[in-house]
Amino acid sequence: MNKFVALTAVASAALAATPALAQAPQGPRVEALVGYDAPRINVNENGIKGTFKDEGVAYGVGAGYDFALSNGASLGIDLEAADSTMKERNAAGTLRAGRDLYAGGRVSVPLGADGSNVYLKGGYTNARFEAESGTLRAKQDLDGYRIGAGAQFALMGKAYVGGEYRFSDYEQDVRRHQVVATLGTRF
Repeated sequence: MNKFVALTAVASAALAATPALAQAPQGPRVEALVGYDAPRINVNENGIKGTFKDEGVAYGVGAGYDFALSNGASLGIDLEAADSTMKERNAAGTLRAGRDLYAGGRVSVPLGADGSNVYLKGGYTNARFEAESGTLRAKQDLDGYRIGAGAQFALMGKAYVGGEYRFSDYEQDVRRHQVVATLGTRF
């Protein structure tokens, strides 16, 4: 939770330093994402025991809405549905990272008048993991929180491209680092 407090302090400082002339983007947006996924999972269930640490490709879609603030920044809501290609086999068995759902908020500050911005985000995430060892199988949905930071750069019209780092911490000692690229549009 200390990471969340630190990110909130950074966001507050960035909001205070935002120039009044620049305006962060506002309104609805949708985006596609793809990137690096690195979960670390400790499994001890239904006779399956072991630590799994592997990498894969995260991919999915997101949507959100940004509300303008008087100082040029914006507050937004985010929804996302993603999946992963991460699948590790070791002596303990096989583990696959499944779907990952996210709902949270973000604070954006403008980089300039063209609609480019940087943001901090945080919220709830729920991921599914499936483990298999011989004839034993376990599937579990895990709740957790996600924090992250990113930037979006305006292309032509209302289209944008971006990048984001995020860290998710789930129950049962499961953690995930991701770096994703986004391509989206605003309405």
